[in-house]
Amino acid sequence: MAAVLRGSLCLVGRCRKHVDIACVFARSMASKTQVGFVGLGNMGNPMAKNLLKHGYPVIATDVFPESCKEVQELGAQIVDNPAEVAEKADRIITMLPSSPNVIDVYTGPNGILKKVKKGSLLIDSSTIDPSVSKEMAAAAEKLGAVFMDAPVSGGVGAASSGKLTFMVGGAEEEFTAAKELLSCMGANVVYCGQVGTGQAAKICNNMLLAIGMIGTSETMNLGIRLGLDPKLLAKILNMSSGRCWSSDTYNPVPGVMEGVPSGNNYQGGFGTQLMAKDLGLAQNTATNTRTPVPLGSLAHQIYRMMCARGYANKDFSSVFQFLREEEGQ
Repeated sequence: MAAVLRGSLCLVGRCRKHVDIACVFARSMASKTQVGFVGLGNMGNPMAKNLLKHGYPVIATDVFPESCKEVQELGAQIVDNPAEVAEKADRIITMLPSSPNVIDVYTGPNGILKKVKKGSLLIDSSTIDPSVSKEMAAAAEKLGAVFMDAPVSGGVGAASSGKLTFMVGGAEEEFTAAKELLSCMGANVVYCGQVGTGQAAKICNNMLLAIGMIGTSETMNLGIRLGLDPKLLAKILNMSSGRCWSSDTYNPVPGVMEGVPSGNNYQGGFGTQLMAKDLGLAQNTATNTRTPVPLGSLAHQIYRMMCARGYANKDFSSVFQFLREEEGQ
């Protein structure tokens, strides 16, 4: 009798284990519901691809239809506008160039909020003015949806390899749901606080990045003018206190590093025009908060001059080339 009882208990245990595994699998499959993606540019394209690689069905759109071809070939469903994305998906990620683009994609005639479902999670990874993020969050809330800002750092390379850093602002209770998706595209997903704080962190980061890139470019140029080999100088900097991301990971001098825009005539990467835009956001927020940012202001002026001199579509590390050309004038 005892043996029969033990056998019955073992059978029950195995059944429970099977049910538990089935439940876990069902939950996993349920979480792989459709994800909307709006904006398939240099950053959005590889981000959407990584969602597809992780098994998420993607419904996407872009103002430029040719930008949709690659993800469509990988299995994404392409629709005509953001409103159609919102009709089909209750989790949507947007990656757009500027505040006006975000406002149009969310609140325009064919915007997400025209067709958004109650309970939808809307994650904006654009770099925009924090006040616009707050406006979009308020508009989404009126319709029963949740908006979070989640700008990124890491550039196209990190977007392609799934190693972006996401800085997330929004309701803390929604962070876990957002992190599930963002972890497919990034190595670091950091909760910053309420809506707008993700943008605040990103703006601060990019202001420092611009200042650091200009400083690295000036330093490398001076060393070259003093007769130092650029590779040797970079090696010394990177084992000394002057080391920074712009010197050891994204060096602006052609020939010093492989796989970076400076080795490809400054093509690809993070455009000078976008850096000028982000520095403008930093200036606006600094003015509004009465925060002195003298180096940030100078960096903004330099990148605006670069845009006026034909560098707008080159990577922001082309500031090295800009400084070299300034020597001859």
